[in-house]
Parts: sequence; structure tokens; C-alpha cells
Amino acid sequence: MKQSGLFGLSDHLKRVSANGDPLEELSRIVDFEGFRVILNNALAYSDGAKGGRPPYAPVAMFKVMILAAQNNVSDARMEYLIRDRLSWLRFLGFDLGAPTPDANTIRIFRERLTEAKAITVLFAAFDNRLHASGYLAMGGQIVDATLVAAPKQRNTQEEKDAIKAGKTAGEVWPDKPAKAAQKDTDARWTVKFAKARTASNGKPYMGIAIPSFGYKNHIAIDRRFGFIRKSVVTHGARHDGSQLREVVTSDNTASDVWADTAYRSKKNEAWLEAHGRVSRIHHKKPRGKPMPERTRKANSVKSKVRVFVEHVFAQQRLHMGLFIRIIGIKRAETKITLVNLAYNMQRLIYHERRAATG
Repeated sequence: MKQSGLFGLSDHLKRVSANGDPLEELSRIVDFEGFRVILNNALAYSDGAKGGRPPYAPVAMFKVMILAAQNNVSDARMEYLIRDRLSWLRFLGFDLGAPTPDANTIRIFRERLTEAKAITVLFAAFDNRLHASGYLAMGGQIVDATLVAAPKQRNTQEEKDAIKAGKTAGEVWPDKPAKAAQKDTDARWTVKFAKARTASNGKPYMGIAIPSFGYKNHIAIDRRFGFIRKSVVTHGARHDGSQLREVVTSDNTASDVWADTAYRSKKNEAWLEAHGRVSRIHHKKPRGKPMPERTRKANSVKSKVRVFVEHVFAQQRLHMGLFIRIIGIKRAETKITLVNLAYNMQRLIYHERRAATG
């Protein structure tokens, strides 16, 4: 076997760069050091006076969170991939052969971010940077929500009733702490309706009701650049329309708000008007009557704008593999918001590429 030379690793990484390492591009475009102050304040590490092994650099661990969000892998898998992939080691700033975070370290870091409620601060800080770089919230905003699946729970009817009544896992299973630790009492079942299709004879198929268990990612994106400007995480059964006023932002340069029929209500329309927003929400079909042609055409025009928010969810679902493996809405909020932040970083890379080639 041919022995590798002294500069073998360096030459190999140069070839990786020459082939277009996306993580090098991410490091170049996103200033991760700008998150250091927020991370230090949130984590409140000790000064080391009492001894013990020093923690990994918070910026490096935050990069671990972004990698995990981009690829939706478990903590154990992250431990392996960090050690296995040279491009990941370089992105994280770890030397070959040096200690790297294990699964437990990754989990504890995420837990500390969750307890400190730091993810929303980090998300807002990145949005402020987008504004400072000229990526203002422009053109109005598009609101929608998507279900994020979580591991399904197998509970008895009595246990389901107790969970719906607001009892914690410890209260539902007081004599089985190990079982209670594995039960998610925050996620909820809901029914997702697949859109009806048209058969070859011109008659529509019936819509399909698909039971789903998990959480909802409610977002608002700006129409001009497509960044997620605001997000809220709820359990899966929360009605989309109830979160409109939680995700609509006040800093968009245009007043238009697009959304599907789930968001149309008298309260939402009145709230939008009172806050200087123009409703572009789809109109519902009259009950027991055909959709008026004028309304159908108006909805069709709105759909051409509203459809762009579906691209966000498709990216998160198909390319980032968004799925919840953790338990509890606080952890789910951290996980989903990290994915939203990772999406915005990828979106920034897209715009920066276009600016460089245009």
C-alpha cells in the first residue's frame, strides 16, 4: 500500500475546494462569528476556575446545530459524520485526530439553547443582518403552515383523554417514569386533507383525509426575497388561521398579505385592516353553492403569488428531511426554528450567487 505523503491531507482538501465545497461557501457568506456574543450570553459557561474539561467553542457547536438541521440526522449520526467527513471537520474548525463532540455533548448543547430560549434570538439576529445587507422585507408577505411529523404515540383512550385534559407525562404515568420520559404529550393528532385531483372523465376525485401526528411550523416569508421573516411552532391540531397575527410582521415595505382560505375570518380581516395590511387571502367557496367565476379567477391570481411559500416547505421536507425525533414542544420549537434558520442561510447563498453572476 502506498503511504500518504506529508501534504496528502492538504492536497485532498484543496481538491475538495476545487470541486465546490458548499460548506466553504456557507462559511464565506455567513458570518458565524457574529453569533458569538449571543451564544456566550445564552450559555453562560463558567470561567474554568473550578477545573474540569473546557467546553467546545460555542460557535463551532452552533455550526454543528446548523449541519444537523440541514441534514436532519440524529445526534449519534452527527457524532459519526463529524469524525468521518473531512469537509465537516474543516467547516467546524476541528483538527484531524483531535477530540470532537459526541452525541451527548451535542444533545446537551441543544438543551442549553432550548432552556435559554436562544434560538429565537439567533433567528432574529440573522434577520437583522439580512436587513443590514440590503435584503429588506419587501413586496408583501405570504403566510402558511405545514405539519412536521413526530413519532406516533400508542396510547389507550384513557391516556389520550388525560393528555387532552392537559396532564403531563409524569401525571399520566406516575408509576412508570421510564415510559413517561418517552411520551410526547405536547404533539397532537390532526387530519391533513390531500387536494382533490381530476379524473380523465372530468369528474374530481374525493379529497383524501390523512391522519398526522406532530407539530406545525407557521411561517411568513417576504415576497421579494423569499426569506422566512417570522415563525411560530404549535402542536399539530392548532388551526392555521389562529396564528396569522403571530407571524405577520410590521416591517415589510408593502402592506399585502397572501394566505389560503384557512386564514380567512372576520377577526383576521379586521385585524389586518386595523394594522394597515391589505388582505390577499383566498375567498372560501360558498356552502352548498358553486364558486362564483369572479371569485375563482381572483383566487387563481392570488395563488400565483401564494404558491412560493410551498417551495419553502418542499425544500425543508425533501432536501432537509424535516422530522421531529425529540420530545416536547420546547425542543420541537428549537429544532424547527433551527431548520428555518438553516433555510434562510441557504437562501442567502442563492441570492449571493445570483448577485455574483448577474
